[in-house]
Amino acid sequence: MDVKLDVASYVRVLKLASTPSWDEFSQISKIAGAGILLVGLLGFTIFVVMSFLPA
Repeated sequence: MDVKLDVASYVRVLKLASTPSWDEFSQISKIAGAGILLVGLLGFTIFVVMSFLPA
């Protein structure tokens, strides 16, 4: 494990990284929110179907 090489690669990645613009952030937030809602709706639908089925 070479600490100098690890730190150098981390610094290189941080130099390349930039903060997203408001438009990019807004679009990513909308897509992530839609994904969370979709997974929640799917889970709720499975719960409702399983609660009506006999055990």
